Parts: sequence; structure tokens; C-alpha cells
Amino acid sequence: MVSLISESLMSSQASPSIGRPVHYVLSVDVEDYFQVEAFAKQIPRSEWDRYPSRVVANTHRLLDLFDEFGAKGTYFMLGWVANKFPALVREIHQRGHEVACHSFWHRPVYSLTPETFREDLRQACDAIGQACGVRVVGYRAPSWSIVKSSLWALDILAEEGFVYDSSIFPIRHDLYGVPDGKRFPYRVNGANGGGLTEFPPATVRIRGTNFPSAGGGYLRILPMWYTEWALRRMAREDGQALVVYLHPWEVDPEQPRIAAPWKSRFRHYTNLASMEPKLRHMLRTRRFQPFRELVADSVPGTCA
Repeated sequence: MVSLISESLMSSQASPSIGRPVHYVLSVDVEDYFQVEAFAKQIPRSEWDRYPSRVVANTHRLLDLFDEFGAKGTYFMLGWVANKFPALVREIHQRGHEVACHSFWHRPVYSLTPETFREDLRQACDAIGQACGVRVVGYRAPSWSIVKSSLWALDILAEEGFVYDSSIFPIRHDLYGVPDGKRFPYRVNGANGGGLTEFPPATVRIRGTNFPSAGGGYLRILPMWYTEWALRRMAREDGQALVVYLHPWEVDPEQPRIAAPWKSRFRHYTNLASMEPKLRHMLRTRRFQPFRELVADSVPGTCA
């Protein structure tokens, strides 16, 4: 089992941020609207090919938006998408963004065995590598599914040569989360040697509890004043790498509606039309960068 080191990538969690730059990391989990875990019971993976794909058009929409503001980010590619649309992976890479791994089949890590996880990981990286010739060094689990019961996945990531992970959400949630997890980048030691850097998504701490902010449904559903307040507070008090994330389907209000339980529909469809304006505001007011710029010294060469 991995040993989580207490040292942060930049400083301790309680240290003041005076004099330190704040790094805003932009990340996109590239998956289609019908591939989310919220609809897994309604749409088996064996039926993915039956649904009209919108991931290419939606990802192009994000690429153009990021270009408009000169922003660069990390695109965590689903291996299934990379295999089906290799030209999309090449375009992401050619337009100056980092390409990373989001698994092949979008299955929660805690539902897999270590052997199945490793197989899925290799299959995804092979599809991405075949598409654009880049050696993948970053990983994000589907649905933030590296939790306390699946921390063994970090050992495997280190063994497979990954340099960083962004899968552990330090909040309490009904589907994922490590509520007492560290909120800012930290090093992880692998059981068999080596290690990697963990980058948690942005959270703000209020009265001893971590609250999510600036990503996915939390960015869409919660008011922009809360997101701005949280980002300013994190930047002022913590001064660490602040990770923002989203999905291509979140800028697509016209996507087909899938019959599912109310909670899944609420989380997936609420405020889709508000996502692009909120993104524009954030891109206009901050400089965003990919993960690779924060781990540049430890990233091995790629075969572009």
C-alpha cells in the first residue's frame, strides 16, 4: 500500500501564501455525455456505439475557447474516445495542450481488481499513444474513484511510470472522496519504490470541512460569486496549485436527455447553459496552465 508523505509540493497546508505565485491548472476529462458514471445503469458500455457521439464537436468548442484566451490545459482522454477518434487526440496535442489518461472504459477504480485496473490503464495509454505518439505521464480516475479502499491504484500508477495523478477529491460525497485527504499537491511514495505527485481538485475549507469549488457540476450549479470567493480565498490563504476541471459535455445544452433517476439528471443537466459564460469569466481573469508545467523537471522525454 502506498505511503502518503506529509510534505506538500510547494509548502505545508497551513502556510501563508505571501510572496508565492498561485498556479491555476486547467483540466478537461474527455468523455461523451452517455459515458458518465451517473448513467452507467441506463447505458451499458456494450451499447456506447449506439448513441450519437458529440465529444468531438464539444471538445473543439473548448479548444477554440481556450485558444481565444491563450489558455493551455491538460486533457484527460478516455481510451475509448482516443481509439474511436484518434484525430481528436492529435489535434489536442498539436494545439499545445497536454494529453493524459482518464482510463479506457470509465469504470470506477474501486470496482476493479488491481490486475483489471492495470490492464485498463495500459489499454488506454496504448490508444492515446497510437493516436499522437506522446508518452502519457498523468492520470485521473473516472468519477474521482481513487478512495481509501482503492489507494493501491497509486502503487500501480507509479510502477507504470506515471509522474502525477489527480484522482483524490478531499471531500465527503455519496460516490467518492477522501474527506480527510490533503487539499494541495503532495508526494506519494510507491510500495515498490518510485512515486508520483498527487494534485487534488480545488476545495475551500470552511469551519473544519472541505467544500468543492471551481470544477464540473460545482462550477455549473453553484453561483459564480461563490467560485470567485473560494478561488480568492484559496489563493490568498493557501497559495498552492488550484485545479479546475470540466467535461466537454458541460458546454453542450442541446445534448440528448437520458431517462435516469432525478439525482443523476440534476447533477448532469443543471445549468449547462451557464458553463461557457463562467468559463469565459475565469479564462479572462486568470492565467491557466497544464499539469506538465508543474512537474516539468520529473517528466521523461516523449516521442512526439
